[in-house]
Amino acid sequence: MKYLFEIWIAYRYLRSRREEGFISIVSLFSFLGITLGVATIIIVMSVMNGFREEMLHRILGLNGHASINLYSDINPKDISNLTSLILSIDEVKYSLPTIQSTVMASSESFSTGVRLKGLKIEDISKRKILNESLTQKGLQELAKKNRVLLGDKLSKKLRINVGDSVTLIAPTGIDTPFGSAPNVRSYVVADIFNIGMYEYDSSVIFMKLDETRELLGVNKNFIGMLEVFYENPDNAEKNTSLLNNIINEESLLNLSAVPWTKKFEQFFSALKVERNVMFIILTLIILVAAFNVISSMIMLVKDKESGISILRTMGISRFSIMRIFIMVGSFIGILGTILGCVLGLVFSKNIEKIQRTVEYLIGEELFAAEIYFLSNLPSKIDYNEVCWLVIFSLLLSFLATIYPALRASSIDPAKVLRHG
Repeated sequence: MKYLFEIWIAYRYLRSRREEGFISIVSLFSFLGITLGVATIIIVMSVMNGFREEMLHRILGLNGHASINLYSDINPKDISNLTSLILSIDEVKYSLPTIQSTVMASSESFSTGVRLKGLKIEDISKRKILNESLTQKGLQELAKKNRVLLGDKLSKKLRINVGDSVTLIAPTGIDTPFGSAPNVRSYVVADIFNIGMYEYDSSVIFMKLDETRELLGVNKNFIGMLEVFYENPDNAEKNTSLLNNIINEESLLNLSAVPWTKKFEQFFSALKVERNVMFIILTLIILVAAFNVISSMIMLVKDKESGISILRTMGISRFSIMRIFIMVGSFIGILGTILGCVLGLVFSKNIEKIQRTVEYLIGEELFAAEIYFLSNLPSKIDYNEVCWLVIFSLLLSFLATIYPALRASSIDPAKVLRHG
């Protein structure tokens, strides 16, 4: 019964009256600050998590989880032995030979530098993200002579489509009495892929491995790189370390494998730093709101001095007064945190729909793929992070009430009533 009375008093203090308008406005800003702070942190963290996850998925879907660069004069028998060693590791799914180079792609209307990647046709199906972006007849067309796969953005640059011709110019290829001359060949576009990453969609061409060798003028057994795919990409460092130990034990050509965590280390480290900085900056919103709670509570205590004094003369203890004002401040924190959490989760779950709606209304693209790497805005909610954020916000709101509550409990009723 005592606690119900304290809750009722706290509720009465929380309600605004006309003469307490300024205090109520400060309390409202405190409530909105906590709400917006919690919601914004959830949205930003979800987008950053989604961005990392999407980039990781797309990068590892096209590139190996580890790569081994090979010498140009390496013996085919050594490559076969190396492949057998790689496949002897339990975690390895497959090892795929590739050739990468830079060439010039040219059409009747435009020319640009591109990255050429030579693969076996059967290996394309193992690169799931690329395979899924092709049409049903894409691989069938690629199997024909002098066919290539182009990125969606690259095809728009060159103003060509499926079935059109594209000219590729390799820097070296044909030996002449005057030295090595560029090798110029025309290819038919077998299919156009769109994996959703501007860097790949605008500058990569895929070609059959044997035709890549012919264009680059290298021998028929040449392989530039072996790309290793593991069952679990998260174990890439451990498995690559094991692979390097096996290679060293076999004294195999002083080769070494590089895991994706090292190859793309700078990019993902920059993402992590940016994410942490954003979290710190946005946490300041909640801190400011907490200070607003302290300010509004101190003003409320000052305004309610006579009421507190009457309660004290009626026999209400100091601890009861403390609890009443802790409840008042905690109500603001709890309601703000719950509303912010709900808004943040709803916004994060529907962020792509919201993005499309805003783009439709303003008639412009919000996140250009040329700048933001991805053409859509991904979101991945980490519920552990949300739980820790809710706990942090509630704890901060509770701590913000302690000083005003102590101040309220220390009011001397005799002094206030005598001067009141």
